[in-house]
Amino acid sequence: MNFIFLGFSILAGAEAIRLTETQLPSHAIRGEDVILQCSYDMEGDKLYSVKWYRNGKEFYRHIPSDNPPTAVFRQPGLFVDEYKSTETRIVLRKVEIVTAGYYQCEVSGEAPLFQTAKSMNNLKIVDLPDDGPIISGSQPRYNTKDILAANCTSSNSVPAAKLNWYINGEEATNAMLIPYQVKENRRGLYSSTLGLRLEIKDKLFSKTGDLKIKCTATIDTIYWRSNEESIQGIHEKSFSNLANSGFWNSAAHPIYSSSPTLFLSLHQSSLLWIAVLTVTSSSIVTLL
Repeated sequence: MNFIFLGFSILAGAEAIRLTETQLPSHAIRGEDVILQCSYDMEGDKLYSVKWYRNGKEFYRHIPSDNPPTAVFRQPGLFVDEYKSTETRIVLRKVEIVTAGYYQCEVSGEAPLFQTAKSMNNLKIVDLPDDGPIISGSQPRYNTKDILAANCTSSNSVPAAKLNWYINGEEATNAMLIPYQVKENRRGLYSSTLGLRLEIKDKLFSKTGDLKIKCTATIDTIYWRSNEESIQGIHEKSFSNLANSGFWNSAAHPIYSSSPTLFLSLHQSSLLWIAVLTVTSSSIVTLL
């Protein structure tokens, strides 16, 4: 009975190991170095080991009582900079797509308690697109009731970029969108395309006569790019509209003489010219 009580007293008197700072990023860009950090406070306990895992497999170990105290276990796509790394700070060099996985640090105390503190996060490696999203198929000018047909494409990334269309700053509705299947090339890179079909209406144009379409490409929270085009509306004044306005109505547009005593309408002036021509012709005949 005394032995059991003594063991309980030791367990109750010790405080749990505490992780004071962890840096396990959720995203990293392909080709860059990544830092994993796991600082701890033993809270009076004695350190037994610090171990690092990827997908449940140990790749770095630090046990102060071992000789040497540090060991690195190689894994495909995982390159630990042993000169810059410590048990609390791991430097992964030039990460690749296959470097992705669930990373975990584990800090353990010595016997008899073997207390353990852990922290884990999923690391995704992103290969950014070559360029921002490209808009194709659109025309610089449209008439009312025309159909604007355009595509937005983001090329060569991992994972495929998510695309969105905006009309004058408002997100396009699903009825306006035409999704296309994501394509994968021989290098394992993905290209995504999203189509836009929009009927041109007068209300879409601003006071300055333009309509703005914008496409955005995003990859999680690590990448955001956009491309925007300005579309102009065509406003034609037809001959029939001009005629209907009354511009060619002679009765509505009289001709005023420079003399204040003379007033001739367009109809009257036409009759006068006919009379003059008739008289002139008669005179010529008489002379002959």
